[in-house]
Amino acid sequence: RPTGEPIRRYERDRPGELVHVDIKKLGNIPDGGGWRTVGRTAGDRNRQATTTERKSYTPVIGYSYIHSAVDDHSRLAYSEVLPDERQHTAIAFWQRANAFFADHGITVERVLTDNGACYKPRLFTQSLTAAGISHKKIRPYRPQTNGKVERFNRTLLDEWAYLRPYASNHER
Repeated sequence: RPTGEPIRRYERDRPGELVHVDIKKLGNIPDGGGWRTVGRTAGDRNRQATTTERKSYTPVIGYSYIHSAVDDHSRLAYSEVLPDERQHTAIAFWQRANAFFADHGITVERVLTDNGACYKPRLFTQSLTAAGISHKKIRPYRPQTNGKVERFNRTLLDEWAYLRPYASNHER
């Protein structure tokens, strides 16, 4: 490190003791490609094309959301690309992620999230406690606390989402 201070890292003792959960927002790619694929002028035309001018409908203006869960000890990860980041979507995602971890022999004890709008309502916390899982939130403006899933998000961006130019959202 430039400061000379040692890097402090931690890891839980066993799988399932803590699972980090987060959402990453990605801009949708219009059919025919965005500006990285076809250039600025043609990319703007693709973005503004109406649904009748395209063969199939994919959301052009807007975002897709990558919901991810990473186990603190084993670094086993589960992700899905979903259309929004609402609380019901987050709850449904967590139920599928919990089933994924259970299929791999991991019993989740605690979930760590940021203070996103979908994790704040009581409904998300109630769905966790109904499964015997405690919900822990990080301090505001401290993404380092949720660092394992934040690093996983960065790896997804570097090695998948922005690895090469894609011609459509479906192709990505």
